[in-house]
Amino acid sequence: MRCLLLIFLLLGTAPSFALDRYSVEGYQLPNGLQLILKPGSERGHVAIRLVVGVGLDDFSCADQQLPHLLEHLLFSGVDDTGEGGLEQRMQALGGEWNAFTSHADTTFVIEAPAKNQRKVLDLLLSLLTQTQLTEQRINVAKQVVEREDGGHYSHLQRWLDRQDLGHSASNQLAVELGLKCTERAQVENLTRQQLETVRQNWYAPNNMTLIIVGDLDRLLPAYLERTYGSLKPVEPSEHKPLAAIEARAEPERELLRGVVGDTVQLHWLLPEPVIEDQSDETWDLLRDYLEWALYSELRLKHGWSYGPWAEREVFGGVGFLSLNADLERNDVPQARQVVEQLKARLLKEGLDPQVFARLKNAAIARQAWAVQGNSALADYYWASLGDYDNGHFADPAKRLQAISLKQANAAMRELFAEPGYVRIEKALFSYNSLSLVILGALALLIIIGVGWRAWRHRRR
Repeated sequence: MRCLLLIFLLLGTAPSFALDRYSVEGYQLPNGLQLILKPGSERGHVAIRLVVGVGLDDFSCADQQLPHLLEHLLFSGVDDTGEGGLEQRMQALGGEWNAFTSHADTTFVIEAPAKNQRKVLDLLLSLLTQTQLTEQRINVAKQVVEREDGGHYSHLQRWLDRQDLGHSASNQLAVELGLKCTERAQVENLTRQQLETVRQNWYAPNNMTLIIVGDLDRLLPAYLERTYGSLKPVEPSEHKPLAAIEARAEPERELLRGVVGDTVQLHWLLPEPVIEDQSDETWDLLRDYLEWALYSELRLKHGWSYGPWAEREVFGGVGFLSLNADLERNDVPQARQVVEQLKARLLKEGLDPQVFARLKNAAIARQAWAVQGNSALADYYWASLGDYDNGHFADPAKRLQAISLKQANAAMRELFAEPGYVRIEKALFSYNSLSLVILGALALLIIIGVGWRAWRHRRR
């Protein structure tokens, strides 16, 4: 009965059904695998995303590359034809695939012709269940992962990372606060037994979500129950607690970036406070407002920065909102003063109601065209799994509409309650200072030469 109902729903092609991206056919198989199925607007194509709930943050700094290494190994082949044979089989089906390991999950991304969707899903299932983790394949995968991360991790690179010379401003602050590993995680010491353990404990149906969007086969639900439903669930593994701030960081630091340059990047990073019943969209809207305020002040009024920006990032369990600007060296003091004045004005007067309303309306309007096509829709579901419940994704437009000016002002004042952290990225020398150093060095050489000749002359 359930299969017949699902087939009926999947066959629905009314425009209202197809265009409502927040409503999907979602259910769990008996083994715990979560399915999200959505007929898309593009015919002849399906976008498939298999999300496995294991990422870099589930492991210690020393073992953090385990899920990434396993992701690569799963493309090493399901039989004697190896990696090349596996890729040829996907090519023969007209599809293409890739995979990504993030801090939160590991996701397999597939684009394929609709007519071959079940064959492609068969190949994905083979990859998950039949890949043999041999020592030879592990060594090859280690080399690939190492190259992806920038090549061999030399002693010089390790030293630079320890001196905060190998990180961006936000990453440097995260390291300083204990939210991020100091050094790049290595793969050379990871063992086959560790990889098998990750595969056994995490690559289980009750830790996976399968998202399929596009021109869906009417027999797809029955197929999935017969094939992916045969996977064996395991006792769920506990996720490692997200990192919290465990150390103090300098309120202000200058970070060396290169040897010569006249441009400077100014960053003011503010930890986002946890506010009860405050939606994530509130912080997105506040970010948009602060970015416009920076643009108005630093570019339109003073012409100091062509493209100042505001950004939100998450490290461990802590979110940061940063105000950033690219500047000339001589403009940094004035720009900092303007930013301080902007903060004081916002704390005193609050957000401008007209600007807030305009940016809020723009953010709501953006939702109408932000997700276009099967692939973008599948990616949207992947990124929004935390907002999924019983066949529905939360509508960000409705949550944006519900944000009041009072709520945004409260969030802004909480954000600015702490001084935050200032990081200034600049080169060792400006071009003018380097010219003076060179001229000084030449003058010194001339003086030494003249002095040497005079000394030799006196000795005669």
